[in-house]
Amino acid sequence: MHTISDSSNTAPRNPMAKNVARTMTSREIADLVNARHDSVKRTVDRLVERGVIASPPSVEKPTSGRPAAEYVFTGEKGKRDSIVVVAQLCPEFTARLVDRWQELEEGARVPAIPQTYAEALRAAATLADQNSELRLVVSEQAPKVEALERIAEAHGTMCLTDAAKHLGTQRHRLIDWMRANRWIYRRAGCAHWLAYEPRMASGLLDHKVTVIGTDDLGDRRLASQVRVTPKGLTVLAQKMAEGLL
Repeated sequence: MHTISDSSNTAPRNPMAKNVARTMTSREIADLVNARHDSVKRTVDRLVERGVIASPPSVEKPTSGRPAAEYVFTGEKGKRDSIVVVAQLCPEFTARLVDRWQELEEGARVPAIPQTYAEALRAAATLADQNSELRLVVSEQAPKVEALERIAEAHGTMCLTDAAKHLGTQRHRLIDWMRANRWIYRRAGCAHWLAYEPRMASGLLDHKVTVIGTDDLGDRRLASQVRVTPKGLTVLAQKMAEGLL
């Protein structure tokens, strides 16, 4: 990542506007989608590594302690990349980010009347291109959003092994994260994982009790297994997108 100063900006492509504010930082994105700034930065780094978005410049902001580095998204390319970041991080906030970009641009727009018919045609073509690009990015992310919504509304549950497979991660990694973040726990001397009550009350986890045989006295032996609900799988998938899992 390379560094730029706060004053860096890109000249607007739209011939109908002057001095358009076309810059948004990773800190602003974090505030907009109610996410941690470090989570947003990790998502940016991961998408850059995969070649999904361009490497954004960064700028250091003064704080009460050490200066904090923020990524800067500028111009049409920056708008497109920031939308991809939010669609990966928090799909439900994609529309909010689009609205924010529109507010930034309209708030700083100073209308300029084309002097010739040719200038008017170029201005109309530029606006059409910008709108087409934005619609393309949103349409590319729409299937991912719809998929998460379908999962969250589905019925049934799955064991931790199957949940890890669906998430594309290792079972022990999923269990370690769920234990560290108070999703599951074990009682002393118990070989089975148990779900914390708040996670069950929120509809993220469930318990399945099965009969595994009888003891020497003829009493039935029961086993409890933690099950991940569709809603829980959706939340875990979002945690992975944020780089937290």
